[in-house]
Amino acid sequence: MSILDWIKGASPSSPQAALSEVETVRKISRQLDQLEPKRARFIACFAYILGRVAFADLEVSDQETAVMESLVAETGGIPEQQAVLVVQMAKTHNQLFGGTENFLVTREFNRIASIDDKRALLECLYGVSAADHSISAEEDTEIRKIASELRLDHRDFIAARTRYAEHLDVLKD
Repeated sequence: MSILDWIKGASPSSPQAALSEVETVRKISRQLDQLEPKRARFIACFAYILGRVAFADLEVSDQETAVMESLVAETGGIPEQQAVLVVQMAKTHNQLFGGTENFLVTREFNRIASIDDKRALLECLYGVSAADHSISAEEDTEIRKIASELRLDHRDFIAARTRYAEHLDVLKD
């Protein structure tokens, strides 16, 4: 769904939203047009899911944004300037359409990513949410949902979560 459609009042739960190629992924992918299309889709999904966790508590800190940009540049092998643009687009789309597109984008990532990619994403999600040395209950819950949507084993979730236990708000005094 384009921003113009959203402003006009088009329903995000329309049949268009159910298409396997989520508009958000396509928009971000276009910014990566010099990459092979499958790789661009991977990076678009990756960035969007990072943004999903960063926005879980309804605010994205500067530290979270910086970590997202670094991860997208490193994972995607793209220049920092391009990573900044991709992350900004992912954050904006999460704020505007997150409730309707979260599952669709994560499902697409699940389809195109290897099990190692999914586990690496899980680590990155905790890295983003711990960027400000605090993982809120909302962020932790969102990561748990994503792990489930990616069909990762509970032990994968617990292993990643354990490495960031010192930042979990629910475990702090």
